[in-house]
Amino acid sequence: MTSLVTDTRVVFSRELRPVLRDPFTVIFSMIQPLFFLGLFAPLLPDSPDGGSPLQWFVPGIIVMSCLFGSSMTGSNLLYEMQTGSHERMLVTPLRRPALLIGRALKEIVPMIAQAALIVAVCIPFGFELHLAGALLGLVILAGFCIGLGALSYTLALASKNKEWMFWTVQQTLLFPLLLLAGVLLPIENGPGWLQALSRINPMTYVVDAERALFNGEVLARGTLEGLVAAVLVGLLGLAAGVRAMRRSD
Repeated sequence: MTSLVTDTRVVFSRELRPVLRDPFTVIFSMIQPLFFLGLFAPLLPDSPDGGSPLQWFVPGIIVMSCLFGSSMTGSNLLYEMQTGSHERMLVTPLRRPALLIGRALKEIVPMIAQAALIVAVCIPFGFELHLAGALLGLVILAGFCIGLGALSYTLALASKNKEWMFWTVQQTLLFPLLLLAGVLLPIENGPGWLQALSRINPMTYVVDAERALFNGEVLARGTLEGLVAAVLVGLLGLAAGVRAMRRSD
């Protein structure tokens, strides 16, 4: 276990170093979420309690930013496989699970930075920040982000020498997950079949938990459901990724 932790730290540091050297990549990834905020937020109706509609919309945008960023991280691994960098990593004494876990853990740092930027942009426009709930929400989102990143790396390993397959699967799944989670529009008033699909989407429970927590509702039922969904996605992603990394030899 000590060796695994050490190896994971080595891989985590290696993956994080380019992000710290060029933080503009994190800022650039914010363009799409900011477009959604700028174009969708003015169309949102006022909340029944008189609060800002951003209280409902911003947590969903933060999860969306996590989805977009984490689901594309496998492209970095594809590039490493094309250049031979990944093969050089495989001949090192690093444990195979560490190669995946370290990469997946790195996804937490951009996620926190993006969430902080989105909140900072929205506060002047009426968004009210509940710090304790927001911090707990980021912890839940971290588990979800790790799982998404690990699944993205798994897809990259399965798409070796077939880059088109990675982008086809990633783009095919991206927007159904996003829309069925009710990020942009509420699902409650939709037809029954749409609500049924939404209930089997784990991202739905994460979004509901983030909305509750960012509104300061720490003890809401949705918080526990979102935590369970994030943990399950994290464990599933890591299990699939570690298996794929071990087989990549």
